[in-house]
Amino acid sequence: MTTVETPRQPIVTRPIAMLLVFSVGSMAGFYLLMPVVPLYAAGVGAGDVGAGLATGTLMLGTVLAEFAVVRLLARFGYRTVVGLGLLLLGVPALLLAAHPPLAVVLVVCLFRGAGLGIVVVCGAALIGELVPAERRSEGLGLYGLAVGIPSIACLPTGLWLQERIGFTPVFLLGAGLALVVLPAVTGLPARSARQERHGGILAALRDTDLVRPAFVFATITMASGVLLTFLPLAAGSVATALLVQSCVTPLARWCAGWFGDRYDQGVLLLPAVLSTAVGTALMVLVPHQGALLAGMVLFGLGFGAAQNVTLSLMFARASPANFGQVSVVWNLAYDAGIGIGAIGFGLLVHPLGYPASFALMAAVLFVSLVPAFRDRKRNR
Repeated sequence: MTTVETPRQPIVTRPIAMLLVFSVGSMAGFYLLMPVVPLYAAGVGAGDVGAGLATGTLMLGTVLAEFAVVRLLARFGYRTVVGLGLLLLGVPALLLAAHPPLAVVLVVCLFRGAGLGIVVVCGAALIGELVPAERRSEGLGLYGLAVGIPSIACLPTGLWLQERIGFTPVFLLGAGLALVVLPAVTGLPARSARQERHGGILAALRDTDLVRPAFVFATITMASGVLLTFLPLAAGSVATALLVQSCVTPLARWCAGWFGDRYDQGVLLLPAVLSTAVGTALMVLVPHQGALLAGMVLFGLGFGAAQNVTLSLMFARASPANFGQVSVVWNLAYDAGIGIGAIGFGLLVHPLGYPASFALMAAVLFVSLVPAFRDRKRNR
């Protein structure tokens, strides 16, 4: 491999700085409640099915909103649309403090999912637009740190706080974290510098060069939805394991971006999938703490690298006028995978048990090595 020498233009401008601010706040509110809401849903009498439905409904709202983001941006611009996303993430979470029944919890999850879909699509599209092309992978890595650092602090903290002070304060804190960064939207560009092509999402979904890495990534996010939703139910105290995974994932995402701008981004896809598959397979041994920690390290390494690799490959294969559609397709893979994984696992775990269900999820990841290998051949 040969090093690619390119002029080094700055990544962090004022709009990028504001993007990082709202990304940290929105993801902090999201990750704080990510494992807590399914735990609450399971506790109101719905069990594993309720926990899976909570995560699945959250992701359903995300996916539905993502289809509308490109048109919303064309009509209202980044500032208004991102502000709407932050409001949807924060305000409905306030209702959870009233300890509602499962039906209300699912409605809250649906609206919060819509807010999440808006925020993540806008964030990835802004990075693609505002960061110089020769540093795009590294910019995506920096963005990965911004959305990953909250998972480091908030995934284990949410569970830790819930065990000590109860659900209500955690729900209120999760709402507040998303709302407190609303002023950051004033620093975003009002409109895109490009004319986005409307109606391009379905065309993008028919583009094999875009769909293949998105499909591979979706299988990985299925496993992510399973682990975040069900590890607390399968293994009890998993705060340390979640903290380890949350630290490893954004670091791996940033390192993959640094590598991708200097060498060949595509070589990382196969190792990333293999790492997540082996990590998930180790969950068969849960609640063994050594297997749990080793599995989460491996999964975090693969998950972080896959996030950067797949999105970088998709941006590289699209024209700048289609970056919004690329962001939508990638985020659809992310969020649909989480939702399908959580709901499917919730339905399987009762008849099969946790070890067999984790083994089945690992098998799906091993099978996804096939399209990952074909994508590698395409890059060559």
